[in-house]
Amino acid sequence: MPKPTKGPRLGGGPAHERLLLANLAAALFTHKSIQTTETKAKRLRPLAERLITFAKRGDLHARRRVLSVIGDKEVVHVLFTEIAPLVADRPGGYTRITKIGNRKGDNAPMAVIELVLEPVTPKVKSSRTSTTAAPAVKPASEDAAAEETVSEDTTEEAAVEDSTADQSADAGSESPEEGAAAEQAAEDAVVEGDSTADADADKK
Repeated sequence: MPKPTKGPRLGGGPAHERLLLANLAAALFTHKSIQTTETKAKRLRPLAERLITFAKRGDLHARRRVLSVIGDKEVVHVLFTEIAPLVADRPGGYTRITKIGNRKGDNAPMAVIELVLEPVTPKVKSSRTSTTAAPAVKPASEDAAAEETVSEDTTEEAAVEDSTADQSADAGSESPEEGAAAEQAAEDAVVEGDSTADADADKK
Protein backbone atom coordinates (compact mmCIF):
# COMPACT_ATOMS: atom_id res chain seq x y z
CA MET A 1 0.00 0.00 0.00
CA PRO A 2 1.47 3.40 -0.92
CA LYS A 3 2.33 5.63 2.02
CA PRO A 4 2.10 9.42 2.10
CA THR A 5 5.52 10.98 1.80
CA LYS A 6 4.81 14.40 3.27
CA GLY A 7 2.19 15.42 5.78
CA PRO A 8 -1.24 13.94 6.31
CA ARG A 9 -3.16 12.55 3.39
CA LEU A 10 -6.07 14.61 2.19
CA GLY A 11 -9.14 12.98 0.67
CA GLY A 12 -9.79 9.28 0.18
CA GLY A 13 -6.67 8.36 -1.81
CA PRO A 14 -3.62 9.68 -3.70
CA ALA A 15 -5.61 10.59 -6.83
CA HIS A 16 -8.21 12.40 -4.75
CA GLU A 17 -5.45 14.27 -2.93
CA ARG A 18 -3.83 15.41 -6.20
CA LEU A 19 -7.15 16.68 -7.57
CA LEU A 20 -7.95 18.42 -4.29
CA LEU A 21 -4.60 20.26 -4.23
CA ALA A 22 -4.91 21.13 -7.94
CA ASN A 23 -8.34 22.68 -7.36
CA LEU A 24 -7.03 24.63 -4.35
CA ALA A 25 -4.09 25.92 -6.43
CA ALA A 26 -6.41 26.97 -9.27
CA ALA A 27 -8.64 28.83 -6.80
CA LEU A 28 -5.60 30.52 -5.24
CA PHE A 29 -4.28 31.72 -8.61
CA THR A 30 -7.73 32.94 -9.64
CA HIS A 31 -8.74 34.81 -6.46
CA LYS A 32 -5.22 35.53 -5.10
CA SER A 33 -6.46 34.57 -1.62
CA ILE A 34 -8.57 31.69 -0.30
CA GLN A 35 -9.78 30.49 3.09
CA THR A 36 -9.32 26.82 3.98
CA THR A 37 -8.22 24.61 6.83
CA GLU A 38 -4.72 25.07 8.22
CA THR A 39 -3.71 21.55 7.16
CA LYS A 40 -4.79 22.07 3.56
CA ALA A 41 -3.07 25.46 3.43
CA LYS A 42 0.23 23.95 4.58
CA ARG A 43 -0.03 21.20 1.95
CA LEU A 44 -0.97 23.70 -0.76
CA ARG A 45 1.94 26.08 -0.14
CA PRO A 46 4.81 23.96 -1.62
CA LEU A 47 2.72 23.02 -4.68
CA ALA A 48 1.68 26.62 -5.39
CA GLU A 49 5.22 27.96 -5.00
CA ARG A 50 6.62 25.27 -7.29
CA LEU A 51 4.06 26.15 -9.97
CA ILE A 52 4.89 29.85 -9.63
CA THR A 53 8.58 29.01 -10.10
CA PHE A 54 7.70 27.25 -13.36
CA ALA A 55 5.66 30.27 -14.42
CA LYS A 56 8.63 32.59 -13.83
CA ARG A 57 10.64 30.57 -16.36
CA GLY A 58 7.99 31.31 -18.97
CA ASP A 59 9.04 28.76 -21.61
CA LEU A 60 6.86 26.17 -23.33
CA HIS A 61 8.16 23.27 -21.27
CA ALA A 62 7.32 25.08 -18.03
CA ARG A 63 3.81 25.85 -19.29
CA ARG A 64 3.25 22.18 -20.11
CA ARG A 65 4.50 21.15 -16.66
CA VAL A 66 1.94 23.46 -15.05
CA LEU A 67 -0.81 22.21 -17.37
CA SER A 68 -0.07 18.66 -16.22
CA VAL A 69 -1.09 19.71 -12.69
CA ILE A 70 -3.78 22.31 -13.41
CA GLY A 71 -5.93 21.41 -16.40
CA ASP A 72 -7.62 24.80 -16.71
CA LYS A 73 -5.86 26.79 -19.47
CA GLU A 74 -7.37 30.09 -18.34
CA VAL A 75 -5.87 29.72 -14.87
CA VAL A 76 -2.49 28.80 -16.38
CA HIS A 77 -2.68 31.86 -18.64
CA VAL A 78 -3.38 34.11 -15.63
CA LEU A 79 -0.48 32.51 -13.77
CA PHE A 80 2.02 33.09 -16.59
CA THR A 81 0.86 36.54 -17.73
CA GLU A 82 -0.32 38.27 -14.52
CA ILE A 83 1.19 36.60 -11.46
CA ALA A 84 4.66 35.67 -12.73
CA PRO A 85 5.68 39.27 -13.70
CA LEU A 86 4.65 40.53 -10.25
CA VAL A 87 6.96 38.09 -8.46
CA ALA A 88 9.82 38.18 -10.97
CA ASP A 89 12.15 39.97 -8.53
CA ARG A 90 11.16 37.90 -5.50
CA PRO A 91 13.54 34.97 -4.83
CA GLY A 92 10.93 32.88 -3.01
CA GLY A 93 8.16 32.95 -0.45
CA TYR A 94 5.33 33.66 -2.87
CA THR A 95 2.55 32.72 -0.42
CA ARG A 96 1.53 33.80 3.08
CA ILE A 97 -0.51 31.79 5.59
CA THR A 98 -2.48 33.62 8.29
CA LYS A 99 -4.31 31.75 11.04
CA ILE A 100 -7.86 33.01 11.70
CA GLY A 101 -9.00 30.74 14.51
CA ASN A 102 -11.16 27.64 14.64
CA ARG A 103 -14.24 26.94 12.58
CA LYS A 104 -17.65 26.66 14.18
CA GLY A 105 -19.10 23.20 14.12
CA ASP A 106 -16.12 20.82 13.92
CA ASN A 107 -13.68 23.32 15.57
CA ALA A 108 -11.16 22.84 12.75
CA PRO A 109 -8.28 25.36 12.71
CA MET A 110 -8.76 27.72 9.76
CA ALA A 111 -6.26 29.82 7.84
CA VAL A 112 -6.09 32.22 4.92
CA ILE A 113 -3.46 31.53 2.25
CA GLU A 114 -2.71 34.39 -0.12
CA LEU A 115 -0.19 35.37 -2.76
CA VAL A 116 2.52 37.86 -1.83
CA LEU A 117 2.44 40.28 -4.75
CA GLU A 118 3.99 43.35 -3.11
CA PRO A 119 7.09 44.75 -4.84
CA VAL A 120 10.38 43.68 -3.34
CA THR A 121 12.31 46.43 -1.55
CA PRO A 122 16.07 46.00 -2.08
CA LYS A 123 18.03 45.77 1.15
CA VAL A 124 20.76 48.35 1.67
CA LYS A 125 23.98 46.71 2.80
CA SER A 126 25.77 48.82 5.39
CA SER A 127 29.54 48.58 5.08
CA ARG A 128 31.26 48.20 8.44
CA THR A 129 34.50 49.72 7.16
CA SER A 130 32.92 53.11 6.48
CA THR A 131 31.21 53.24 9.88
CA THR A 132 34.34 52.30 11.78
CA ALA A 133 36.70 54.50 9.77
CA ALA A 134 34.58 57.65 10.09
CA PRO A 135 35.21 58.32 13.84
CA ALA A 136 38.95 57.80 13.33
CA VAL A 137 39.24 60.90 11.10
CA LYS A 138 40.65 63.87 13.05
CA PRO A 139 39.88 67.52 12.28
CA ALA A 140 42.42 69.49 10.29
CA SER A 141 43.09 71.84 13.23
CA GLU A 142 44.11 68.94 15.47
CA ASP A 143 46.41 67.59 12.77
CA ALA A 144 48.02 71.02 12.31
CA ALA A 145 48.51 71.45 16.08
CA ALA A 146 50.06 68.00 16.32
CA GLU A 147 52.45 68.80 13.45
CA GLU A 148 53.47 72.10 15.11
CA THR A 149 54.12 70.33 18.42
CA VAL A 150 56.24 67.71 16.70
CA SER A 151 58.23 70.40 14.85
CA GLU A 152 58.84 72.35 18.10
CA ASP A 153 60.01 69.20 19.88
CA THR A 154 62.34 68.42 16.98
CA THR A 155 63.77 71.98 17.05
CA GLU A 156 64.38 71.82 20.82
CA GLU A 157 66.10 68.43 20.52
CA ALA A 158 68.32 69.75 17.72
CA ALA A 159 69.28 72.82 19.81
CA VAL A 160 70.15 70.63 22.82
CA GLU A 161 72.27 68.36 20.65
CA ASP A 162 74.11 71.38 19.15
CA SER A 163 74.88 72.85 22.58
CA THR A 164 76.13 69.48 23.84
CA ALA A 165 78.36 69.12 20.79
CA ASP A 166 79.80 72.64 21.32
CA GLN A 167 80.55 71.95 24.97
CA SER A 168 82.27 68.67 24.13
CA ALA A 169 84.29 70.39 21.39
CA ASP A 170 85.38 73.16 23.79
CA ALA A 171 86.33 70.61 26.41
CA GLY A 172 88.33 68.65 23.83
CA SER A 173 90.16 71.77 22.61
CA GLU A 174 91.09 73.03 26.12
CA SER A 175 92.18 69.70 27.60
CA PRO A 176 95.68 69.50 25.91
CA GLU A 177 96.68 73.03 27.05
CA GLU A 178 95.53 72.39 30.59
CA GLY A 179 97.48 69.12 30.60
CA ALA A 180 100.67 70.85 29.42
CA ALA A 181 100.32 73.56 32.08
CA ALA A 182 99.87 70.95 34.78
CA GLU A 183 102.98 69.08 33.65
CA GLN A 184 105.04 72.30 33.63
CA ALA A 185 103.87 73.15 37.16
CA ALA A 186 104.81 69.68 38.36
CA GLU A 187 108.31 69.95 36.87
CA ASP A 188 108.84 73.37 38.48
CA ALA A 189 107.78 71.97 41.84
CA VAL A 190 110.25 69.09 41.48
CA VAL A 191 113.11 71.46 40.55
CA GLU A 192 112.36 73.74 43.50
CA GLY A 193 112.25 70.74 45.82
CA ASP A 194 115.65 69.53 44.61
CA SER A 195 117.26 72.96 45.00
CA THR A 196 115.89 73.30 48.53
CA ALA A 197 117.27 69.90 49.49
CA ASP A 198 120.75 70.80 48.13
CA ALA A 199 120.79 74.05 50.09
CA ASP A 200 119.94 72.29 53.33
CA ALA A 201 122.71 69.76 52.74
CA ASP A 202 125.32 72.53 52.21
CA LYS A 203 124.34 74.25 55.46
CA LYS A 204 124.84 71.06 57.42
